[in-house]
Amino acid sequence: MLKIHPLADVQSSKIGEGSMVWQFCVILKGAVIGKNCNINCQVFIENDVLIGDNVTIKPGVQIWDGVSLEDNVFIGPNVTFTNDLMPRSKNSEFRLNRTLVKKGASIGANATILPGIVIGENALIGAGSVVTKDVPPNEVWLGNPAKNKEVYD
Repeated sequence: MLKIHPLADVQSSKIGEGSMVWQFCVILKGAVIGKNCNINCQVFIENDVLIGDNVTIKPGVQIWDGVSLEDNVFIGPNVTFTNDLMPRSKNSEFRLNRTLVKKGASIGANATILPGIVIGENALIGAGSVVTKDVPPNEVWLGNPAKNKEVYD
């Protein structure tokens, strides 16, 4: 059964069974969210967003237009997604850059994901990392800018 906290502002009707949306969340009308997801408090999800099944999104995350999270993804607290390489107020030349987090990937707390990035299946992004380029599947990346953990070993 879908559970939506009464203090959440959920405008989308496309949220799968078994999902939970906690207080102070805003989910815009166009967002699509799969089954058995856990959307923690104070999460904002924009319109052009696709979230798969069994996804966990911890507090303080904003998921902007152009971000897709496949099944079984974990997004830690205060992860920052971006969708514009050259952000400006009232930008008439805005170009949406899509970001894809593939199946089973995990992103640690306070990581920043630049726009247009693909994070591979089962990849792990360390807390506080800044991801500036695509991350291959099954790798652990950390640091600023984020690099394969083997670089630090």
